[in-house]
This record gives sequence, C-alpha cells and structure tokens, in this order.
Amino acid sequence: MSNDVILEIKNINRTYKDEDSIINALSDINLTVRKGEFISIIGSSGCGKTTLLRLIAGLDKPQSGELLLNGNRITEPSPSRGYVFQQGSLFQWLTVEQNIAAGLKARHVYSQNKDKIAEYISLIGLEGFEKAYPHQISGGMAQRVAIARSLINDPELLLLDEPMGALDSFTRADIQDKLLEIRKTQDATMILVTHDVDEAIYLSDRIVIMTPRPGKISEIIDVDLPHPRHRGGTRFFDIRNRLLEKFHMATATPEPEFII
Repeated sequence: MSNDVILEIKNINRTYKDEDSIINALSDINLTVRKGEFISIIGSSGCGKTTLLRLIAGLDKPQSGELLLNGNRITEPSPSRGYVFQQGSLFQWLTVEQNIAAGLKARHVYSQNKDKIAEYISLIGLEGFEKAYPHQISGGMAQRVAIARSLINDPELLLLDEPMGALDSFTRADIQDKLLEIRKTQDATMILVTHDVDEAIYLSDRIVIMTPRPGKISEIIDVDLPHPRHRGGTRFFDIRNRLLEKFHMATATPEPEFII
C-alpha cells in the first residue's frame, strides 16, 4: 500500500428535500484514502453509507464540500471509479463475456482491449461460463462478473456497495478472498459499504464507522492484522468486539464460529 493519497473527501454535506421534510443524509464528512488501501464503511441502515459511495462515484452531488480523485474534483461518473452494485445489475441480454466487455465498448476501446476479457474471466474464476447468460449463472457468479466489468476499465478506485449482501456464507467468503487476491495482484484501491462487521475486519486496512442520520464519521479503526486473516483468532475477535461495542452489540464471550 502506498502513502500517496488518491481520494480526498472534504467537508461534505448532503441534504434531500421533499414536500414534507428535509433529510440530512451526510454532515461534515472528511476522509482521505491512500492508493492500494482497502476501506470499509459500516453503520446502521440509513446512516448515509451508500449516499457517500454514490458521491464518490459521481452519481450524486453534495450541497457543499468537495471530493477529489488525484487532485481532480469529482463532478460526474467516470470509468476511473468502478462501481459494483448490491445486485450486480448485469445486462440480462448479454453473455458473461459481453457483460464484461460492455464498458470497453461504451468507451470505444474494445478493439484494442478485447484480449483482456479472457484475462479477467480467468481472474474471477469463470472459465467455461463465457457464453452463459445471467439467468444461467448463480448470484455469486453474477457478482464476479460485475466486479470484472468494473475492473477491466482499469479504475483508480473500485467502489463496492454491499456486493456480497444477498449471498450465502460460502459464496460470500469465496468472493471476499477473490477481492483480496485482486487487490494484491492489481494493487487496487477499494471502498466497501457493508453491514457485516466480520467482513469489514477480514478485508480492510481501516474501518470507517458512521453515526445514524445525519451520517457523520464517528471513528476510524485501523485493522493491523496480517493477511491471511483467521476469522476465529483472538485479535480478530478483539477488533470485532470493539466494533460491536460501538453499536451496543458486544458479547462477553465469542459467538460460535465455523471455520471451513
């Protein structure tokens, strides 16, 4: 991981208005992310985690403050910031390889990069499924395709909006390990929104804890565990308990765990 700052979030505020009320989604958010870092954002439902991710992606705009990627202000979506949605959002009429190629074609760089498609299919472990359509593959496979579709554009930042949230525990663990592998081989910078405390500890260098609405950063916790991490280890549990205490959910003794 580099010491170079890739993302700066400065004094961000986001408010939504409707006919009856004003919703203060985010208040005075400040954060820097270094190149090659894995950041997880956790907090209760409605605290503004996804709102913050959408602002970083350029899919939304703040009322005040600014977001900078490598010193350049973020004002709109860009392939430099890949975004993986919770449900993958694949094009149902395209095959696996066509979904992965979609971004290249949209940028009109397909012909000079088409050889990369096989590389990314291998990277996410979907050899043999190139010609399959989304309805013919599992939810976990679909999320892998969505990740590859974002990565093939060589983004400077990969944004992950609870991409494992709807998956079973075995598939979830598999994709978590795949993300760590990608991070290592691609020197990727990733920001993950998750409700899963164990997932955040397993993947992250730092965990950003947000308060209930209006969303503020209450604390940033460093995860100084070496990789590969053991989910049932004492230090892992210590960090887990510390995080759960922030949400008044800590227990005196470890919960039973199954290590596969």
